[in-house]
Amino acid sequence: MSKAPLMPKATAVWLVDNTSLTFEQIAEFCGLHVLEVKGIADGDVAHGIKGMDPISSGQLSREEIARAQKDSSYHIQLSESKVEIPEIKKKRSPRYTPVSRRQDRPNAILWLLKRHPELKDSQLMRLVGTTKPTIEAIRERTHWNSANLQPLDPVTLGLCSQTELDAAVQKAARRVAREAKEQGIELPEKPAPTLLPSEETIDLGGDASTTTEAPEAEISIESVFGEQPKDDKTGSDS
Repeated sequence: MSKAPLMPKATAVWLVDNTSLTFEQIAEFCGLHVLEVKGIADGDVAHGIKGMDPISSGQLSREEIARAQKDSSYHIQLSESKVEIPEIKKKRSPRYTPVSRRQDRPNAILWLLKRHPELKDSQLMRLVGTTKPTIEAIRERTHWNSANLQPLDPVTLGLCSQTELDAAVQKAARRVAREAKEQGIELPEKPAPTLLPSEETIDLGGDASTTTEAPEAEISIESVFGEQPKDDKTGSDS
């Protein structure tokens, strides 16, 4: 089935009144049911709908109608539009955060402010679904729960994906580099990643000295066979 024209019922009303096309042809062209087209012809459907001429709107040519009227089995084709209609981009709605996760947003905002200060407020709002006043309150330590906030990774909390976070950080890094270049500022190169000391990667709940192995105990004959009797040095050698 071809694409339906604009205002299909109004187009069907015009075709019923001004052509000798069959109900099947009109129904197929307008994307309607045959009984609905028959109801339009009987006056039972589309009361008060004014017919729209598909020829004047450029959706159908007179030659196409004439060809279809001669052959009742012909399938009417919709004319290609000469006007390019731009695609309407849907406005991005705010990210929905489940009720169970909303209490974690301040902790995630604090984590982002500490780890990625280069991110804009608009980026933070999109990542965790928050508002600008909330970000400002956490940044200025005026949030009502500032004393109890702990920085937590928003990816771990499920507020955003790792892909979204990486994309936002990379975009912010490019912006910072561009602005620094425009101002003639040379940014320091980031050192290559290295392995962290074991004291930072292994936490045994104590000092770093607790991670070292205990010295091996000295093994002696006495510890294995018990105390040995001393030789009698008063006897003569044989």
